[in-house]
Amino acid sequence: MDYMAKHGVKRARPAELIPGTLRVISVRMNYYPEHAKDTHEVLADGTRAFLSRYALGRDYHKVLRNRLEKLAQQIRDAAECQCRVFTDSAPVLEVELAQKAHLGWRGKHTLLLSREQGSWFFIGEIFIDLPLPVDAPQDNHCGTCRACIDICPTQAIVAPYQMDARRCISYLTIELKDSIPLELRPLIGNRIYGCDDCQLVCPWNRFAQKTIEPDFAVRHGLDDVALTELFAWDETTFHAKLAGSPIHRIGHEQWLRNIAVALGNAPSTRDVVTALQMRAQHSSELVREHVEWALQRHSTV
Repeated sequence: MDYMAKHGVKRARPAELIPGTLRVISVRMNYYPEHAKDTHEVLADGTRAFLSRYALGRDYHKVLRNRLEKLAQQIRDAAECQCRVFTDSAPVLEVELAQKAHLGWRGKHTLLLSREQGSWFFIGEIFIDLPLPVDAPQDNHCGTCRACIDICPTQAIVAPYQMDARRCISYLTIELKDSIPLELRPLIGNRIYGCDDCQLVCPWNRFAQKTIEPDFAVRHGLDDVALTELFAWDETTFHAKLAGSPIHRIGHEQWLRNIAVALGNAPSTRDVVTALQMRAQHSSELVREHVEWALQRHSTV
């Protein structure tokens, strides 16, 4: 995550990122799919693969960006101005901007929270050179609750509002390109792409609304699928199934690495061991290392 340091103060100064910026319009868009398999059931079954709910449909970068571009064009048509859109695509402090725009507050898990919508939504921005009225920041409503801190499988939330990304399962399965630390592998469970635990226990998500956006509907049964089935995908299948998905960007090698760890944590069955053995001689050293670790976990089968 060196990009956070690379861009320095630009992240906190919109006018340095886009010269002429006077205001930022912040928006949110719900993503939790309406017909997804119950998350708790998937997490409880060690033979199934868990993927963060935001990644079950099409790539949100494209969907939200297209919506923002349409909105920006409507603004340009109505007023003489310059504006540019972003959605998790530049050094932008999205949560802080959204809080200032009264869309919610930063929860103790560091995500944006809303009293009306919980946290199952994406955030996007329009940088604009018009002196628009400024909204009042949202108040914090976490109170004494620490459910998100206590539930984190790897204890990555080291204190309220403080995240150690090096321990976060979302970082480990998505951003980390190298070997997953040995001591954290057993804690990952069956999570092969991201982690939603801190959101699942948040009481404010009782008020969250499921998305009506067709592009965020579950694709290829990824809400309820066996780890062994996904581990059998060759590179061609991976690209064919996940093209247009946010998962695609991690690549087939990292995909297999993640699933190997989950299979190492799965119940010891002949099917699990056989699936791992089929990848024991994989061309990637990264994959072989994680497969070997997983097989050692099942050495008594």
